[in-house]
Amino acid sequence: MSGRAKLTVFAALATLLTSWSLSPLVESQAWLLQGALLLAVQSAVGAGARRVPLARSLTVAAQLLVSLLLLALLFAGKVESSGSGPLAYLVTDFGSLFAQGVHDVGEFAIPAPLTDGIQLLLVSGVLLIGLLVDLLAVTARTAAAAGLPLLALYSVAAGLSGGGESSWVSFLMAGCGYLMLLLSEGRDRLAQWGRVFGAAPRGRGAADSGISPGGGRPTAPVRFGRRIGAMALGLALVVPVALPALDDGLLGGTQDGEGSGGSGGTISAVNPLVSLQSNLNAQDNRVVLRYRTDNPQQSEQYLRILALDEFDGAKWQASGRALTDVPQQMPPPPGLGDQVRLGATEVTTNITASDGYNQRYLPMPYPATAVEIGGKWRFEPVGRTLVGDQLGRDKYQTVQGAEYKVRGLLLKPAAQQLQKAPAPDPAIREEYTRVPDNLPPVVAETARQVTQGTKDDYSRAVKLQDFFAVSGGFRYDTQTASGTGSQAVARFLADKEGFCIHFAFSMAAMSRTLGIPARVAVGFTPGEKQSDGVVNVSMRDAHAWPELYFQGVGWTRFEPTPRSGLNVPDYSRTQAPAAQPSAPAPLPSQGAVLPAPAPSASVECPPALKKLGECGPTAPQQAAAHDDGPSLTAVLGWAAVVAAVLGLPLLPLLWRGRLRARRLGTGEVLAAWQELGDAAWDVGVAPDEALSPRRAASRIVDLGRLEPDPAAAVHRVAGAVERALYAPPGAEVSYAGLADDVLEARAGLLAAADRLPRLRALLLPRSAARISWAVSARWSALASAASARLTALRLRLPLRGRG
Repeated sequence: MSGRAKLTVFAALATLLTSWSLSPLVESQAWLLQGALLLAVQSAVGAGARRVPLARSLTVAAQLLVSLLLLALLFAGKVESSGSGPLAYLVTDFGSLFAQGVHDVGEFAIPAPLTDGIQLLLVSGVLLIGLLVDLLAVTARTAAAAGLPLLALYSVAAGLSGGGESSWVSFLMAGCGYLMLLLSEGRDRLAQWGRVFGAAPRGRGAADSGISPGGGRPTAPVRFGRRIGAMALGLALVVPVALPALDDGLLGGTQDGEGSGGSGGTISAVNPLVSLQSNLNAQDNRVVLRYRTDNPQQSEQYLRILALDEFDGAKWQASGRALTDVPQQMPPPPGLGDQVRLGATEVTTNITASDGYNQRYLPMPYPATAVEIGGKWRFEPVGRTLVGDQLGRDKYQTVQGAEYKVRGLLLKPAAQQLQKAPAPDPAIREEYTRVPDNLPPVVAETARQVTQGTKDDYSRAVKLQDFFAVSGGFRYDTQTASGTGSQAVARFLADKEGFCIHFAFSMAAMSRTLGIPARVAVGFTPGEKQSDGVVNVSMRDAHAWPELYFQGVGWTRFEPTPRSGLNVPDYSRTQAPAAQPSAPAPLPSQGAVLPAPAPSASVECPPALKKLGECGPTAPQQAAAHDDGPSLTAVLGWAAVVAAVLGLPLLPLLWRGRLRARRLGTGEVLAAWQELGDAAWDVGVAPDEALSPRRAASRIVDLGRLEPDPAAAVHRVAGAVERALYAPPGAEVSYAGLADDVLEARAGLLAAADRLPRLRALLLPRSAARISWAVSARWSALASAASARLTALRLRLPLRGRG
């Protein structure tokens, strides 16, 4: 194996070893084998292009083209086609799968499931890094610079995975791959000077091979270089372990969003937007909670995680409050009066969290009166939230796999009680009606317009709820860009589309402008009841809703989100109880207790809602009506793609055949002689322009191992060339059998060659290097012409300031 071939192998190996650092990001490593196979093909294409040889730009172009075709074939049919033909797939569908992968990366936590989109990102990323490494290390012969793309790949993987127990293994593999690449390039460079530092061949002395006389061991430069590499890797692995951690003290502190444990700790600010929207758009929709309850109104039982009660103009968040030990009996909910409390029903709920639900805040029905759960938990009295305590350094109690029992109250306030509620406590009103100074005036103006004519806070709250859910023309869409600040509320009121976060935050903000204490609760809708009585709560049941405060009732849930299947409380309905909140085009709920309509395949349904199964019921008939199989255009297009892929290796063969026919068709002796020289070059007899035609013919006959008849044909062509070069003007130089002699000589050359050289002469002819030479010559001519024109133009311009 030549030095450049070894360098190609080590470049691919270095890329593959560095790619191992991406394995902790996904649950399955099946993509790694696919990436390795495609990387091997890409490297083989580069090696073949360099052997032809082709220009560097053509080599990279060939590798890139083959890689794209392989990716297109590998991921064909992975996404629902939105067009017909290969162009629609390569441009639209392939791009959609790539965009879906980007979306999945932001949606799933690490380790993420190996979706088709994520798999495409991983494999294409490895191929891109492999192409850059091959370009720098092999094509451009600068292996040291190839460490930059390798470092970028490892840095991205290490930054996303956050380290871990396997991080040192990934670093060791990446470092070893890079060092092997450098060592291979060093040996190749030394070999070009005639001396290779390595083991001596048997039977040769030290003076011939450049090695020590002691039995074939490498000489000092190689041993010293290897020791430097091993020492560098060892220091990189050992030194970080020996250094003191910087997690505490001046540079440390509690991580944002984790709070502190122990007595006197506080619950820290949490922004649930990203996780909530990701849950609503989750593809797997896995079950995170299961529970049994004796609640007679199970559809009213929302599982509340925490309350966001502070709006600073940039985001809604939970204000920092003191934590206490979890009491055996929780204090009464704030604002709950005796009349409503005596009419409440006590219910018990037994909840089991899945092993994949890693959350510090305990989902519970509101208001809970007692909780039985193992582990270390803390209680926040104002928001009535249980939060996991700190178990150790960077380790906290979570809900993961927990089984717990919650006793709570099923409150049944009447609309008259809410309507006649007295003014809230001044402290409550002051804290929960604060709005930021940068709140756009349109928020308060819209709130006043919607509630015009009402006389109490309850009527205003119902008007706001109906404005979002019924009369305002709002549309539910989980793909809307998240936003919680003041401008986001104004933008939502203008665009009139969003998901539960937007509806809850906007209603809470507008309520505050009207003097109604308001906050936002985050948690889950009641879930879906199974035949055995167990209720499953999945990721798409994640929800946010506003809570408004009424003296004598306390914090009261409202439901402004126009998503069908959500339960609207009886106390917040309008006078006609049958009128359910609905949008102009309501979308089915993914977490509704009642069965939702079947998913639609309508051509008018957006792809994002198709993924969620939220489309109209009439689409299946439309889809069936258009399901007539592939169109003629699609069949012809795919046939053209297959023909192009299969015909790609045949392009050099077709080019040589066309060039041969054109040369021999002219009948010119020199053109036929050039074709004969290229035929010999294709089987390994390189041209030598310094030889005379007779000497060149003898060389072709000897090196090509030609039989007597083909050898005689070669000498006849050489004789014609001598006559063309040295005969007097007007003499006859060509003869009738010139083309037949060239073809006979070529057939003899191919017959005398071995099987592999013959196959290469046909499929990858060495004479194809003339293409790159012609391209370079054409480029040089164009550059020279452009330079000459610029020089002439500059000379024609008048010289200012002369005289």
